[in-house]
Amino acid sequence: MSEETLYMQLVREWTELIGAGTVRPGERLPSVRKACALHKVSPSTVLATYRTLEERGLIEARPQSGFYVCAKAALPLPRMGRRSEALRVEDAATDQLEQVMAAQSRPDVIDLSLASPRGSDFYPTTRLKAIMGQLLRRHPELTTDYPFPPGSERLRRQIAQRALSRACVMAPGDIVVTNGCSEALQLALRAVCKPGDTVALESPTYFALIPLAQSLGLTVIEVPTHPSDGVSVDAIELLLSEQRLAAIVVQPVVQNPLGATMPLEARQRLARLAAEYKVAVIEDAPHAELYYDGASLPEAVRAFDEEGWVLLCSSFSKTLAPGFRIGWIAPGRFLHRVLQLKIAGSLGQPGLLEETLASYLEGGSYEPHLRFIRRQFMGQMTRLRGEVAARFPEGTRASSPSGGCLLWVELPKGVDTLALFRQALAEGITVAPGALYSARGRYSHCVRLSCCYPWSDAYERALARFAELARQAAP
Repeated sequence: MSEETLYMQLVREWTELIGAGTVRPGERLPSVRKACALHKVSPSTVLATYRTLEERGLIEARPQSGFYVCAKAALPLPRMGRRSEALRVEDAATDQLEQVMAAQSRPDVIDLSLASPRGSDFYPTTRLKAIMGQLLRRHPELTTDYPFPPGSERLRRQIAQRALSRACVMAPGDIVVTNGCSEALQLALRAVCKPGDTVALESPTYFALIPLAQSLGLTVIEVPTHPSDGVSVDAIELLLSEQRLAAIVVQPVVQNPLGATMPLEARQRLARLAAEYKVAVIEDAPHAELYYDGASLPEAVRAFDEEGWVLLCSSFSKTLAPGFRIGWIAPGRFLHRVLQLKIAGSLGQPGLLEETLASYLEGGSYEPHLRFIRRQFMGQMTRLRGEVAARFPEGTRASSPSGGCLLWVELPKGVDTLALFRQALAEGITVAPGALYSARGRYSHCVRLSCCYPWSDAYERALARFAELARQAAP
């Protein structure tokens, strides 16, 4: 096993021990020397583990003394589901999603749960604006020529080069540019499924997948998903052996809403199962580049796919320019079908936006920008978890994300977060209730929060007020 794999395994183990209360706040962790002997690893692996736990706000270093569990780290992980169940998507789930999205679009509301920042604090807006101006002056045809699939070759070349950071070897011709990751997911599902088919989704899952499945006439099977290690590959293999699945949709790295990242062995195994059973895996990866340890991004499932069964989908909406709505799909063996569907559906994206992103990526500023927002999100996630531990009702649990800006909070049983959503909205605060993340409205006592905003007095007051409402609702 590699040093990197050992390091991430130790991070997960210590996160679970701290979250479960096995190692309690104020207790000292083993010294580096003792931890080396205990786990049979090198000092550099132990130090990397402790540094990551410290960055996540779980432990603190005390000079001349060692590493200790932080008081604010006493926040157990959410519980994992125990079974998979075939579900027809209920209309109530899509109705609730409409309510939440309507609330998020209101300018008078403080949003505690949106998955991408608003404003220019987290984006290189000034640089993108300058590039766009230059392109308009030099290439006015970008506003008059009609764009066609598969999209800008310059942009697809940059996407292919960036995919190497996740061990994916692709050519520009393997990629189709889309209207955000949402269209990429829609094209993927339409390419590999037909009405009446069954697809596996994580549980909880990215909420937009639920109405998408409903619109395509698909049945959903929700697969138990661990808050640290991601979807249960054992459960997926069982469903595949029963020949129940037409496709599997997963976010293996920085899952939405849990922030989980599947271990390397699980990602490799998922790719093998796709080939063995000849079933498509749709790999949804819009948050993957926000993995906190960005110096070494986890390999995509696509990296282990030798027969083209993995369709990799992503976008620049979470990292660079959400308003551009530029995404992409590398559909493997389904490339021709995806191109057919793209041509029959939306055709191309605005060429000016594609070329603006291509020029920005060619300029070499993207990697420093990613390092900046990872640091921002990691620091603010530590602060958000601390606030949840300090302010929310006794018995609250929360995820410990491996990246990104989303925190999954499990409140005590009996708290109805849809009712809390309505109460908070009446006071100008909005959150994403947990029932949105299940086809059957599970997780009614959970909520997704976000830390992708400047940490202002208004944001902190809104968070404190929502915590107070949650305490009042707790049994």
